[in-house]
Amino acid sequence: MAETRIIHGFHAVTARIRQSAESISEIYFDTQRKDPRMRDLLKLAETHEVRLMPVDAKRLDGMAGGTARHQGVAARVSTATRVKHLDDVLDTLGEPALLLVLDGVQDPHNLGACLRSADAFGVHAVIAPKDRAVGITSTVEKVASGAAETVPYITVTNIARTLRELKERNIWVVGADGEAEKDLHAFKHTGPLALVLGAEGEGLRRLTKETCDELVRIPMLGSVESLNVSVSTGVMLFEARRQRAQ
Repeated sequence: MAETRIIHGFHAVTARIRQSAESISEIYFDTQRKDPRMRDLLKLAETHEVRLMPVDAKRLDGMAGGTARHQGVAARVSTATRVKHLDDVLDTLGEPALLLVLDGVQDPHNLGACLRSADAFGVHAVIAPKDRAVGITSTVEKVASGAAETVPYITVTNIARTLRELKERNIWVVGADGEAEKDLHAFKHTGPLALVLGAEGEGLRRLTKETCDELVRIPMLGSVESLNVSVSTGVMLFEARRQRAQ
C-alpha cells in the first residue's frame, strides 16, 4: 500500500490538485463552509475527478493536528510523487543550477517560508538532511502556500558529502555566515550555484562551513545581530537572481 500523508489549507490543496491530482486519494471538506473559495476548490477537484469527502470541522481539526488552521479543507496524498534524487533534477536542467541547502532547519514555519521563497526565485531544488531537520509536515505545506508541491525537496544523509558532490559537478557552494569577511555586495557569481543556510540560532555547522567554496554575510545596519533563516533565504536568493538577470 502506498505511503500517504495529510496536507491542509487552501493553497496547499489547490496546488496539489493542479500539480498532481492523481496523487490525491481524497479531499475532506467542511460541510458548513459554503463560501466562494470553497466552491471554487470543490469545482476544481471535480474537474480533475478527485474524490470528495464531506466531514465536520472536528474531524478536520484532528487531521490537521488540532492546533493547525486547516481552513476547512484537507487532503490525503501519496508521498511517492516527490523527487528523491538530486541527479533527477540536475540532469534535466536547461539553465545553470540554483539550489538551496538548509543545514538543519527545525521550525516548520521557517521551512515553509524558505520553500515559498525558493518557489518565488526559481530554485531548482531544496536540499536538507534526513536527521535533525523538520522535514515536510502539514504545517510546512500550509505555510509554503503550495510551494512544497512545486519545488523538489530532497533529503540526504550527509550534507557535507552532498556539497562535495555538487562541487564535483562544478556547482559553486556558498554558505551564509554572519562572521564571513566578504559581504553580499562583494559576492559575484552567475554560474551554477548552491546557497547554504544554517539552522535557527546555530547557523552553519563546522563541517558544512568548511566544505563551502566561500562564505558571505548579509550586511546588517541595525542593532540586531542576525536575520531569521527564512528572511536570509529570501535575501540571498534575490541577490542570486538579480545578478543572473544582469
